[in-house]
Order: sequence, then structure tokens, then C-alpha cells
Amino acid sequence: MSTKALATERLLPARFSEFFKPWEEWFSNGRSLFNGEWPSLSVPAVNITEGKDSYSLSLAAPGLKKEDFNLDIDGDMLTISAEKKESKEEKDEKYNRKEYNYSSFSRSFTLPAEVIKDKIDAHYDSGILKITLPKTEQAQKPSAKKIAIK
Repeated sequence: MSTKALATERLLPARFSEFFKPWEEWFSNGRSLFNGEWPSLSVPAVNITEGKDSYSLSLAAPGLKKEDFNLDIDGDMLTISAEKKESKEEKDEKYNRKEYNYSSFSRSFTLPAEVIKDKIDAHYDSGILKITLPKTEQAQKPSAKKIAIK
């Protein structure tokens, strides 16, 4: 599976950078408004592995809490999404500063028919969301057979 990243473009033309420089440094926490150095938006990478009795998904999403995640199943579609909102406020005699941060993502996967949907299990630890998708007993049996050549 691939990870999509949305790159941000310059917000203002370069000729304005000198004019806004004092405010840019104060409001942007060291990130530049003028040279495209804002962090890019991305969808977390996912590793999918298949074992004898289950599939495993590992999604790298550091900085979130388990309460930030939503796992939903609709038919044969598993959707993993997360949303995080933060706000900071500083007050002083000469200024009032408010900052808001919002981030979210959503990834959807088509579940194989052999997954037991009622027994899906998820754990979040150390920035990794691990989801176990158990297989039915029929899918766990080896299906290899020898074919005679005539």
C-alpha cells in the first residue's frame, strides 16, 4: 500500500517575506510562511501481514491517544480514522495569542471474506495502532493439494 502526502505550496509570494518577517517569526514557531517549509500533510503508513490464523495491521500514528481513533466496519470495509484538536492561549499585558491545531486522517481497507468481524481486536501502544483480524477456521486449514499429471 502506498502513503499519500499532500505537499503545501507557498502561502505568500517571496517579495512579502521581508515585510512580514517579524510577525512570521513570532507566529509560526520557526516555520516559514514564504518558502514552503511548513510540514507536509500525510496519511500514516500501514503494514499488513498475514499469519496462519489472522491478518495484522500496524499503523504508525505517534502523538495520538487511543481516544483519538475510530475503527468502523461497514459491510466488508474497515475504516481507521483519527482526529486531534489542540488550542493554546497566551495572555500578557501587551498581547493576546491564540493558536489552534487540527489534524485528522482516514484509511479504508476491504476485508477478506474469511475475517471474523466480531472478533477484531485493536491496541494502541507507543505510537503504533495494532489491529488483529482473525480468520475463520476454514481459512486456517491448509488448502494445498497435490494434482496428478495425466
